[in-house]
Order: sequence, then C-alpha cells, then structure tokens
Amino acid sequence: MSFSFSGFSQKQLKLLSWWTNPDIASKYRCIICDGAVRSGKTLVMSLSFILWAMSSFSGESFAICSKTLKNAERNIIEPLLRINSIKKRYGVKYSSSDGVLSLANADGSKNTFYLFGGKDKSSFSYIQGITLAGVMLDEVALMPKNFVEQAVARCSVDGSRIWFNCNPDSPEHWFYEEWILKSEEKKALYLHFLMSDNPSLSDDILDTYDKLYSGVFHSRYILGQWTRAEGLVYPMFDKSAHVLPVSALPQQDGKFFISIDYGTVNPCSMGLWLLKKDCAFRIDEFYHDSRKSGVQLTDEEYYLKLVQLAGDRSISCIIIDPSAASFITCIRRHGKFKVRGASNDVLNGIRLVSSLLSAGKIKIGENCKDCIREFSAYSWNDDASGDRVVKQFDHAMDDLRYFAYSVMRR
Repeated sequence: MSFSFSGFSQKQLKLLSWWTNPDIASKYRCIICDGAVRSGKTLVMSLSFILWAMSSFSGESFAICSKTLKNAERNIIEPLLRINSIKKRYGVKYSSSDGVLSLANADGSKNTFYLFGGKDKSSFSYIQGITLAGVMLDEVALMPKNFVEQAVARCSVDGSRIWFNCNPDSPEHWFYEEWILKSEEKKALYLHFLMSDNPSLSDDILDTYDKLYSGVFHSRYILGQWTRAEGLVYPMFDKSAHVLPVSALPQQDGKFFISIDYGTVNPCSMGLWLLKKDCAFRIDEFYHDSRKSGVQLTDEEYYLKLVQLAGDRSISCIIIDPSAASFITCIRRHGKFKVRGASNDVLNGIRLVSSLLSAGKIKIGENCKDCIREFSAYSWNDDASGDRVVKQFDHAMDDLRYFAYSVMRR
C-alpha cells in the first residue's frame, strides 16, 4: 500500500529541511527529536535522513539503527518504502535477509543503508569497523550507551551527520544528561514534538491517546516530558471502576489462564483469569506468604493449590515467572496443563497494564483481596536510579503483569 503526505506541521517541516538551510546546517552537525508518541517524528526524520543522504553523497554507507533489526524494518524501512515520492524518485532495492537498503538516483549515483539493532551492550560489535557518512538512531533511549557511542564514532566521512529520535525516559537517563541537556555543546539541533505536531491525527485520536496512558507514562508519552517515576505504579487503579462483586464476574464464554509469580521464601501468587473478547477478569486467586504463615510449601504442594484454583475449568495455559524452573518442571511432569515462561519485560509490562487499566480492560473480583491490597502499595523506588519498583507488595502485581504482557499484548 502506498501513501503520500497531505501536509506537514511547522515542526515537521523544520525536521524535514534543517540540513537545506545554510545558517542551521553550518551550526549543527546533529539533530535530536524527542517528545510524545504518534507525533510523526520517526517517519518525517526517516524521510529527511534519506533525502539528505541521497542529495549529499554518492557511493557512501549509512546506518539506520533501532533497538532491534525488526524494529528498524517495521518502524522505518516498511513505512519509507510505501511513500510514493521515494518510489518515484529512487531506484530501490531492499534485502530483508541482510538488512540492507540500496537507493539509486536517476543519474546512477547510489548509496547503501545498513540496518543495525542495538538491544544490549554486546551490540556495539556489529557496527564496529564500518565507515559511515551518517547514522539515524531511532529509539535511541532504548539503546545501550556503548552502542550509540560506537555508531557516532563511525561517522568519519566529511559532511557526515547524526540523527537521534526517541520518546522520553527518566531525567537521569544517560542520553538526556549527555545529549539533550548538552545539545548546543554537542552541536545538535534539538526539536521537541507533541502529538499536536502531527497534522494527520484527528481530535478524536488525540483524545483517545490522552486517555490511554496515566501517571508517568502519560507524562512521557503524551506530554513528552523526561519525568521521574514516583508514587504509586498504578495511580489509575480505582476500586469503584476496576473491582467487581463476585456475582458480576463472568464464569464462561472465554479463555481461562492462570498466571503465577512463584516464591518459596517470598510469597507465591496465582491469578485465575477469564479473557473474554478484549477484557480480562481476575475471577479468583491463591496467595501464600511463607514468612507470615510460618509454613513453606513444596513444589508438589503448590501444584495441588494450582489444581484447586483451576477446578474443572479448561485452562488454556499457565503463565509463570520464567525463573521458576523447578515448578515449571513439576507442572510439566504432571501433564495436566500447558505451561510457558512469561515475558518478563518489567517496564513495558507495567506500561501495558497501565493502558489496560485506563481503558477498563482489566477487572478484579472482590474476592482477590491480595491483588487489590497490592495495588494500593505497589510503588516506584524513589531512591533508585532509573525506573525501578520497590521490591515489596509486588507478587500479585507481577503475576498480573505476566498475564497482561504474555497474553493480552497479543
């Protein structure tokens, strides 16, 4: 499917054309765009990066970086290749197996764009050794510092430029401290985007996104602020909106799951879920604190509690903390339930649960007292650097997050 731009906002036009303005281009070697989600900064930056590279160089290599190769392909390459002006203006070849994009001008000059993923500290080795005329780093706040530094260091061709794009994170994040706060010192043009800077979004869409996030995620993704996480993790949780009497809970016409945060010394929490269309109901739970009770249960004893919680229901899957190797083995040995390790991405899991709560897609039965209790105590760690939660009152919160991120995200 192809598309054409119907118009640009003033902020987008500046991003699109900054390198064509002699006064700006002579002053800045880099550009940094941050701010709200859905503000159009990624697509316009991608277009601007390609136009700059193709009009300024021939026979050179460039890098397009994201957290993973899949992210770079999905968020940058695929949208670019659907733009009519790109398809008409350049000869395009893209190899998804190699992660290489080749573009040629009508006069035969061409450049090569290599895709790189910067997901962890070892990723810097992938980009090491290449000589670049420019690099675009999308989702730069999600990349390790050594990968970004290596990518910047590879830009040694005369006239090379560096393009950064991200959503905000903590104000203690290294990129905020070393690049955004020092943008002038780094010779970087800094543009801050809001959702209103994207003319393609209607008022209804803007209102929908405004209601989708709460707390720190609203500050970052909607207001575009580099905000510290503090206070309750789920301030949007409201007993009057999210807690239902047992009589109002559905008992069928959906898929059943059980999510588990396993603990022997620490508490063990199990949640029984009914996923009905796009809404999840926690209809029952089991919670055991060995310290409080003075009784430590074995894997076999926990398995009996799991069977009791499931009852005669057909359980689609048991979603469990992936580090609970012995209990996973115990469940599989009995052969009654399908079991898999949960996706344990803490911050993205919390963000998803926040969005689901804000959208009214998670409901908790009033009989799930430990889950309800933890909602009022689950907090951000004010003493930690970066976004970390206090490791207390988090066991039902963890099993809820496992379920949401491993099942509802799909």
